[in-house]
Amino acid sequence: MQLRELEQYNPITIQCHDNPDGDSLASGFALYCYFKDRGKDTRLVYSGRNRIQKKNLELMVEKLDIPIVYMEIPEKEQPGLLITVDCQYGAGNVTKIPAEHVAVIDHHQIESTTAEIALTRINSSLGSCSTLVWEMLCEEKYEMTDNIRLGTALYYGLYTDTNQFSELYNPHDMDMRDSLVYQKSLILMFRNSNITLKELEIAGIAMIRYIFNDDYNYAIIHSQPCDPNILGLISDLLIQVDEVHTCVVYNESPEGFKLSVRSCVREVMASELASFLCSNIGSGGGHLEKAGGFISMGLYEEYYPTLHSEAYLSQRMNEYFDNCDIIYARDYMADLSEMSRYRKKNLPLGYVRIADVLPVGTPITVRTLEGDVDMAVDTDQYIMIGVKGEVYPIAQKKFERSYRVLDQKYSIEECTLRAEYTPTVKNRLTGETKPLADHAGVCEATGEVCIHARRLEKRVKVFTLWDEEKYMLGQPGDYLAVRGDDEKDVYVVEAEIFAKTYEPVKD
Repeated sequence: MQLRELEQYNPITIQCHDNPDGDSLASGFALYCYFKDRGKDTRLVYSGRNRIQKKNLELMVEKLDIPIVYMEIPEKEQPGLLITVDCQYGAGNVTKIPAEHVAVIDHHQIESTTAEIALTRINSSLGSCSTLVWEMLCEEKYEMTDNIRLGTALYYGLYTDTNQFSELYNPHDMDMRDSLVYQKSLILMFRNSNITLKELEIAGIAMIRYIFNDDYNYAIIHSQPCDPNILGLISDLLIQVDEVHTCVVYNESPEGFKLSVRSCVREVMASELASFLCSNIGSGGGHLEKAGGFISMGLYEEYYPTLHSEAYLSQRMNEYFDNCDIIYARDYMADLSEMSRYRKKNLPLGYVRIADVLPVGTPITVRTLEGDVDMAVDTDQYIMIGVKGEVYPIAQKKFERSYRVLDQKYSIEECTLRAEYTPTVKNRLTGETKPLADHAGVCEATGEVCIHARRLEKRVKVFTLWDEEKYMLGQPGDYLAVRGDDEKDVYVVEAEIFAKTYEPVKD
């Protein structure tokens, strides 16, 4: 669904969820600005038992002049279109207002109440609904740079829903954050009015009620209902305890469980742990040290109807540590007798000699769907763009042995199977961002260099030679690979990519 499809309706009512937070206010305000500028009779509302009371939200509404009003449940059906934003019509966190037509724009897991609504745009991989609305505005080429109130609102919406960006992991979220024009002084004001005395008490009580596992050095805390930022505050304190290497702090609402995850060891990426804990029943992600997640109550009760939340998290944490091997490529000696030989198929792949894009020594960030990769431009460093838009570094000598350059223009549509995000490179000195595809050439495998590979039966973490601080994660069904001309070059290939790009070598 795109915003232009909704322009046929008039009037338009935009409804935030009950007890609206910064993200709900921001995404609703963005939609209000768009439809108001399109000449629609537009209003922004919320309902529920409580009015907006938190100081940071009161300041946000006042300083950004957000025209939101409290609405009693009307007796009559509302004419035109009702859009629920940052929530789903009929769900437990939003008052159901009778309406002639309904649309849903949200970034949470799909609720059963949404199944019969035709006008929907839901992306649960995003850190905020503000990002989703920003993407929809960009699709319509809606000008936002001159509206600093809107930019500030969207920035703060993402800021609050990702625990001050510590749980930010989707590249679309990062792109919005980097592109918005906003008023820094207002963000500072909102941030410093965020915690109430009641929430301070909640944090204090939570800290004395913890579960600690001394086999794996993890801790779990179940907090009372509170703002997600309070969970981050508690987990930031908890991870500083000398015996705690990883921790999960969570609370419960009718919609589900909000998690804040921390790690201080390289063998556990907080983002990956959050994703593991929420697998199949929610979504999670973030950074190496800080991450967050959300578990849908409906899905949790469907899959684990008799399991208490603390028992579930303890069980999943134990599974996480029990069922995983860790490989340090520098010290690893692969048993090649257990592996088969493969060579790459002659598929067109993208490559970029990064020194042709930016000066040698420039600190850069390569942004991909898998996360940000920081490096410095080197004369012999190439970046490959694979069949799913994934990127990985390769030294010039290995590139020249493994690939032949083709005389054709790179096209991400022709050279990838499914690119959910086009990788970019950012100059960290200037902030300038460039799409890698604009600077890519095309190559294909020579077939002269083979790999040894075996199918994984359990999860594995591989610390490669090119990144010894962050591991590659392999799931059951993926492949552990060892380069034929360098047995220390150990890495993981995703199952789908392996099937599309490699073929067995016939002896």
